[in-house]
Amino acid sequence: MIPLASYQAEHFRLAVDGAVATIILDRPERKNPLTFESYAELGALFRAAAREEQVKVFVLQGAGGNFCSGGDVHEIIGPLLERDTKGLMQFTAMTGELVKAMRACPQPIIAAVDGVAAGAGAILAMSADLRLATPRAKVAFLFNRVGLAGCDMGACAILPRIIGQGRASELLYLGRSMGAEEGQAWGFFNAVHAPEELEGRAAALAREIAGGPSFGHAMTKRMLQMEWAMSVEQAIEAEAVAQALCMTTGDFRRAYEAFAAKQRPVFKGD
Repeated sequence: MIPLASYQAEHFRLAVDGAVATIILDRPERKNPLTFESYAELGALFRAAAREEQVKVFVLQGAGGNFCSGGDVHEIIGPLLERDTKGLMQFTAMTGELVKAMRACPQPIIAAVDGVAAGAGAILAMSADLRLATPRAKVAFLFNRVGLAGCDMGACAILPRIIGQGRASELLYLGRSMGAEEGQAWGFFNAVHAPEELEGRAAALAREIAGGPSFGHAMTKRMLQMEWAMSVEQAIEAEAVAQALCMTTGDFRRAYEAFAAKQRPVFKGD
């Protein structure tokens, strides 16, 4: 894939400002639902991000006062009823690939959630590294409302690690909405901001993170992912290797030199 600054997205909007790339789901008349094509393009973009040098942080948001209403009822749900088991497995593998791509993407991802984040939209927010919200945010893992299981796109693995097993079970069994205040109290949202402030707050947070050591951030994200399946002893050993690698970077040396000179370090990601 070409550098993201030059990439022309087909199924969403992409804006690159320095080290921050903002992905905007832009079908506001239907609350920004996903289609077969947008699932695939988002997954490909996050996979390609591993080879991206300029962009250090992603912001994911929706247009028109909503985040994402999930899979498009007419363009996805309807056609799925006509597929055989093999076709359905191809679809669920593709949706899962998007989550795997987001988690494997070395850059931190910030989800800026305003309004509805339902179904696959809730999964997108869940799969981000940090989540900001407005008071009108409503997150619903409503798969059971359409006769399906709550175990969709990694929800049963990731959501309990964010908010706890009991709370995740409640949301997945009931399919009810989790509001912004509840989501912040449960640890799903990192902060809640007024609707008119959300975009600016997300951009400011992204710039702050982008100003840090990008190799170190990528290693932190990788360890946060890998250590789910490790014992404490294994995690300590893995982190020893990870930190030693970070100590070989130019950013580590520049940080020391800046400290010695009583200056603020400027990280370059090498």
